[in-house]
Amino acid sequence: MELRQLEYFAAVCKEMHFSRAAENLCTTQSNLSQQIKFLENELGMPLFDRIGKRIALTEAGKILLDQCHIIFERIDYIKGAITDLKRMEGGVLDIGILPGDGDLLFDALLINFHRTYPKLSIRVTETVDVYEQVVDGTRDLGVTIVPANPEDRISIIPLFHEEFVLAIQSDHPFAKSKAIPFEQLQQLKMVMFGPEHQITKVIHSCCQEKGIAIDNSIVTSTLSTLLSLVEQGVGAAILPRLLLDYLKRDNISAVTLLDPTPSQDICILHRTDKFMGQAAKIFINELQSFIQSVMKLSNRSLGGF
Repeated sequence: MELRQLEYFAAVCKEMHFSRAAENLCTTQSNLSQQIKFLENELGMPLFDRIGKRIALTEAGKILLDQCHIIFERIDYIKGAITDLKRMEGGVLDIGILPGDGDLLFDALLINFHRTYPKLSIRVTETVDVYEQVVDGTRDLGVTIVPANPEDRISIIPLFHEEFVLAIQSDHPFAKSKAIPFEQLQQLKMVMFGPEHQITKVIHSCCQEKGIAIDNSIVTSTLSTLLSLVEQGVGAAILPRLLLDYLKRDNISAVTLLDPTPSQDICILHRTDKFMGQAAKIFINELQSFIQSVMKLSNRSLGGF
């Protein structure tokens, strides 16, 4: 059984048509049919039911196709590993993150990382489908909330526990409080991200838990606009404490929310059956170190509270 024969078999399965598969493979239909016949003779069973001009997979064919996918994945893994050994710090790293997380997790980190590893090209994409894109192989790494029921082939690396606080103009009466009950948000005009944003989903979940509704008459898709609206006293917002501590906006105070305290667990995702290059490993370590430094800064700003 040769790899080329398996590739020919997979090509026929994709098209379910010998002539089209032969054309895609840049070979003759007779050669393609011969290679499939060699496979069938070696396995001792037909791989296709030939019904007139149409073909369909037999049970043996279905088993072989499933195993072909695994074989091709392992070959890609081997090629990736060998290539990575050759270039070490080179190549491209594709990362998916939740909308808005770039402001906290990546802006400063990417600058420092690029200076240290200038040969490595990093692509960061904000998306609400981080988990799905890591699963389908679109992204090498994902930074997102811990998935509820991850597939066995998904590795979860805990990153940090993210707490959300009330971001409010510093001269507002609420800014003098270290903490307020969540339900007091009903007294405020809120500015928020759109409904697809993860922070908004967390807020809505807390509102449902308390059986309340809050006034969010202004919705924006950008963090800079939201922060500007808070600074001008147009409304208050709910944002990650780490983000506010990291940005250090003098005109914005962070007030803890109680009963409930909105929060979520953030992790790094990658596929265990897909080769992880040295670049990805280094980036994970750098990201973990960066988050630890930001958390130390946040803890110092909290003082004894």
